[in-house]
Parts: sequence; structure tokens; C-alpha cells
Amino acid sequence: MSEQNEAVTAGDQTQPPSGVGQKSVGQNRPSVFRRILSGSVGRNLGLVIALVLLGIVGTITAGDRFASVDNLLTIIRFASIIGVISIGLTFVITAGGIDLSVGSVMGLSTVVASLAAVQAAATQSSWILMVLIPLGVGLAAGLVNGIVIAYGNVVAFMATLAMLVAARGLAELISGRRTQIVIETGFLQFTRSDVIGVPLLIWIFLIVAVLAWFLLNRTTFGRRTVAIGGNREATRLAGIRVKRHLVYVYLLSGLTAGIAGIMMLGRTTAGTSTHGGLYELDAIAAVVVGGTLLIGGRGTIVGTVLGVLIFSTLTNVFTQNNLDTSVQQITKGLIIVIAVLLQQRFASRGPSGT
Repeated sequence: MSEQNEAVTAGDQTQPPSGVGQKSVGQNRPSVFRRILSGSVGRNLGLVIALVLLGIVGTITAGDRFASVDNLLTIIRFASIIGVISIGLTFVITAGGIDLSVGSVMGLSTVVASLAAVQAAATQSSWILMVLIPLGVGLAAGLVNGIVIAYGNVVAFMATLAMLVAARGLAELISGRRTQIVIETGFLQFTRSDVIGVPLLIWIFLIVAVLAWFLLNRTTFGRRTVAIGGNREATRLAGIRVKRHLVYVYLLSGLTAGIAGIMMLGRTTAGTSTHGGLYELDAIAAVVVGGTLLIGGRGTIVGTVLGVLIFSTLTNVFTQNNLDTSVQQITKGLIIVIAVLLQQRFASRGPSGT
């Protein structure tokens, strides 16, 4: 009898008061609002707020010159080319890689497409040839990068750095370091046209962004890209062909560089080896500011687009107010540092993509 009483007493002592355990669990669980803000919605909301604040500053300091519809289209048109490159780079960085060659590949594609022989062939056949060639140049560069990195086991930084140098040198060799003017009227009419009052370059940027968002967030390809960036070895053990997928990712990056080459040809009507100088750094900055982790495992197309627009708006505000470009570079550097610090703050919250 005494043993039973001791057992009952011991059991009573080990049972917590009613509701205490449940209350402590509830207290430790973050609220729905906090969970939303700590996820992709919160990060994108912060970017939207930053973009709105830049718009307010521009309106206050430059007035109607900044707030006009024409200037807003100018900002987006200025962002479109680097935006397309940044979207392709988002996939590479999400997969845990890097591509330093995108600017040089874009420059090379403009040089090849604007060669006199190519323009003559386009005049005799179709201006579409001048669209296909930059795409082919970008895909070829992406294929080389992907094979060297995935199957040659060369560090992505070094492989794409080599491509950066080689593509720029090849562009200079082919063009003789001269600017090649585009005279094919069909190509110029296409790339410089407007659709319902909006320049074609902006439409291309929008279409690429929408397709990339769908690819990253609604397809197996996107899920595998995130998984490889999060844990490459675990993804390989799960049966995914990691090396082949990495080749696809770098092909995608090369393709967007080729698309950007077409857009650059249309905007400047010239092909030159100097096109795309330091674009890779601007693209990486936009991707990082947008919320894609540099270590891989989390990517966001919406964030990348907002990051590009933030830098484009910042440049426009400085231009409208005739401010020193050196101050602009310092401001851009501060934005990048803040973005990286915030990434370190949220990196442990798990991968997500939008």
C-alpha cells in the first residue's frame, strides 16, 4: 500500500500543472505576423519600402523631372539589360555557384552579331539571324563554363574568371577594338519598337522575369537548383544528377547574357568589346541585395528585380540632381554591405524562393 502511495505521489510530482506546458509552447512559438515578416514576403516588403523611399527622395529633390512617366520608363529601361543578366545569375548563385563572365559574354555577343558579314547575311535572309547569333554565343559560353565547372571540377570563381578574360579578349580580336555600327534596319526597328507605348526592352525584361519566376518556383528544375545550393552532396545521394543540372544552370546564365546582348545592340546600335564592363559586379550586387544567398540554397526572382530597380532608381536620382558619381558608388557600396549583413541575420531561417 505504501508503495502504491509513493508511486501515485511520484506520478503527481512529475505532472505539470494543467495548461503550463501548453502555455510555454505557445509563448515560444512566433506569431503569424512575425513568421510572415521573417520570410520572403518580409524581405521583399523591405525592398519595396526602400524603393518607395528612393522615389520619394527623387520626387522631393527633382520634382516633375523625376516623377514623370517618361523618366519612370527611363529607369526601367536602364534596368532592363542588367536585370536580364541578374535573373540568369540568380539561378547560378542559388545553386551555390558564381558567374563572373556574364558581362564579357554579353559584349562578345554584340561584337559577333554586328560583324559586317553577319549583317549582310541578315539583310539577305532575315534580321532574326542577328537575334539568334547572340543567343548562340551566350549558350556556347555557358556550356563551356558548365562543363569545366561540373565535370572538370574547377572552382566556379576561377572558371568563369577565365571565361571573363577570354571572352573579352576574343571580342577585341574579332572587332579589332573598333566599334561596329548596326545598320540592319529590320533588327533596329524590332529592338527599338514600342508595344502599347512601352519600349520593347522593358517587355523583354518583364517576360524573362515572369518565366524565370515560374521556372524557379513552380518546376522541378527550380526545386533541384535550390536543393543543390543547399546541400550538393545530399542532393546527389537523393538521385539527382547534380553535374548535369549545373551545366543547365550555366547554360541558362549564358542564355540571359545573350538576350542582354540583343537588347544592348538595340539600345546602342553598336557592337563593341567594351559593352558589359563590370556588369557582372552590378548583377551580383542586385542579386545579393534582392535576397538570394551568396552561399546558395535560397533564390528570389522578385527580390532580384527589386534589387535592380533600386540601383537603377538610385542612379537616376543622382543624375537628376547632378550629384557626384563617387558619392553614388559609396552609397551603392553601403547598400550592398547592409544587404549582406541582413543575409547573415536571416540565413538560418531556411531556404525559400519567390
